Amino acid sequence: MRKIIVTEFISVDGIADVEKLTQATWNSEMDKFKNDELSDSGAMLLGRTTYQIFASSWPKETGDFADRFNSLPKYVASTTLKKLDWRPSELLKGALPEAVRKLKQGSGGNVYVHGSISVAQELLRHGLVDRIRLLSYPVALGQGKPFFAPGEQHELELISATPFTNGVLAMEYAAANTK
Repeated sequence: MRKIIVTEFISVDGIADVEKLTQATWNSEMDKFKNDELSDSGAMLLGRTTYQIFASSWPKETGDFADRFNSLPKYVASTTLKKLDWRPSELLKGALPEAVRKLKQGSGGNVYVHGSISVAQELLRHGLVDRIRLLSYPVALGQGKPFFAPGEQHELELISATPFTNGVLAMEYAAANTK
């Protein structure tokens, strides 16, 4: 069975606002973290906004990472998009929880949710997330969209926590409902 793995950039206070996370310089440790994810990934699950951001930039990128990233199957959760130009891509049909349950039963490797906060929050709410991988930047933003939905509680088990030399902390958690 495939795992659903959510990967996010966050502040130490849990805000997932990548545009404001400029306090650390990208380094080789972060490269390794993202390359390890890509090596483990069989597909991407994206919300509409993240899909549109990625589709407007990733196809223009070159190099080994970009080639592998672009070639992954992409499943898109959207009720408004009708056409997907970034190939290979597929619009999910029906309610998100049921569509993701079907994805988990499929073959082809783990499915990574990049960004897509509302998708990640809904999947957490329905107990469909197996792992959460976070790159926590050394800054408290104080406001913005929180990674975890306000008022919701989720039991997590720490798998690993690795500090990087640039101050970023890489963490991986298992969701308690999937142990």
